[in-house]
Amino acid sequence: QVQLVESGGGLVQAGGSLRLSCAASGSIVSIDVMSWYRQAPGKQRELVASMSMGDSTNYGDSVEGRFTISRDSAKNAVYLQMNSLKPEDTGVYYCNALIMVLPPRSYWGQGTQVTVSS
Repeated sequence: QVQLVESGGGLVQAGGSLRLSCAASGSIVSIDVMSWYRQAPGKQRELVASMSMGDSTNYGDSVEGRFTISRDSAKNAVYLQMNSLKPEDTGVYYCNALIMVLPPRSYWGQGTQVTVSS
């Protein structure tokens, strides 16, 4: 089992920045990939950024160059630095942990709201 707790969401004006944090606990040594997803009202959940335990990263096209995913292994935490925020970045941001060893398992945090005003 893995427990994930997000924090750092809030209200920010367009062009501003926010930093999201995700604290992981439980069977963290088994995690293969940590990711951030977001879901806007009326839309499907989409991948924002992911990082493998080998530090390989992947970003959604809409955030490439503006968002940065990072991690602090000592704190068992993953971060999402969001710069140059746009109103279309508004949504609930979820942290996800993926364990690939069979059986594959995926864990989600409770989500944190990000609202970008124009």
